[in-house]
Amino acid sequence: MSKNKEPTGNGEEEDRSVPCKQVKVDVSDSMSALNFDSPTALFESLISPIKIETFFKEFWEQKPLLIQRNDPSLATYYQSLFRLSDMNRICLQGLYCGKDVNVCRCINGKKVLNKSGKVQFLQLRKDFDQKRATIQFHQPQRFKDELWKTQEKLECYFGSLVGSNVYMTPAGSQGLPPHYDDVEVFILQLEGEKKHWHLYSPTVPLAREYSVEPKARIGTPTHDFILKPGDLLYFPRGTIHQANTPSGLAHSTHVTISTYQNNSWGDFLLDSLSRLEFDIAKEDVALRTGIPRQMVMVETPTAALRKLSGFLRTLVN
Repeated sequence: MSKNKEPTGNGEEEDRSVPCKQVKVDVSDSMSALNFDSPTALFESLISPIKIETFFKEFWEQKPLLIQRNDPSLATYYQSLFRLSDMNRICLQGLYCGKDVNVCRCINGKKVLNKSGKVQFLQLRKDFDQKRATIQFHQPQRFKDELWKTQEKLECYFGSLVGSNVYMTPAGSQGLPPHYDDVEVFILQLEGEKKHWHLYSPTVPLAREYSVEPKARIGTPTHDFILKPGDLLYFPRGTIHQANTPSGLAHSTHVTISTYQNNSWGDFLLDSLSRLEFDIAKEDVALRTGIPRQMVMVETPTAALRKLSGFLRTLVN
């Protein structure tokens, strides 16, 4: 992990960083409810009882999948992945607001309570208990080996980077306004008897960027349900969603595991063609000649379009 720097009083920079994740090679899998034998086995156990073929044929990049389980052993395992009681120990590792932790609450459709500076456990707990703020931990696999193992296997399975965030929300509160993300999302409910979710049809299918959506645009929910420990929710990028923890119940903790950011055909072509053109232009002087004068300022002539088409065929071939 690269170090971050902050200015000191004399204008110089001082190193500050969260300790690198230490991999434990002797972690026992005896308590795990997931199958870590291979990347495929891990993903298969994660979405069980749904079959992998069914998932990619009917749900992946298409529609949400809700798996509600009544499995006490799985619920216990999920609860062990990240708990509210872990907060004190984790805060001792030199965390910073904005980089490692967000403190937020949704009021009247807007996110408030963002903080800065070094994280202090007592203040964080006060925000949680008294201000009913949601505590968001960035990349929590740095602190929990079982999450690290899960993400490592999923990166091998998807062939894409996998990130995560943990959200702890007190009763009677909502952390984020309705929004959509630019990633494929898997949500594991870890703690809390109930977490109330609403999903809405995308306004931008398979979105390429994050966006908050006003209530006037999202319409009525397509899905309205409650997650309990051991449950799993998947939805494609672009799916508008919001969630709250009902009053009178325990707090809620869930982890979002996300992947396929900037991993579309468009992203692939943008990256591949630019590198390919750079290499071919070294050998083909025609690609190094200038474009017609004012071509980008006026309607492109047919001759220029034919030439551009020829260049594209050269790249493809």
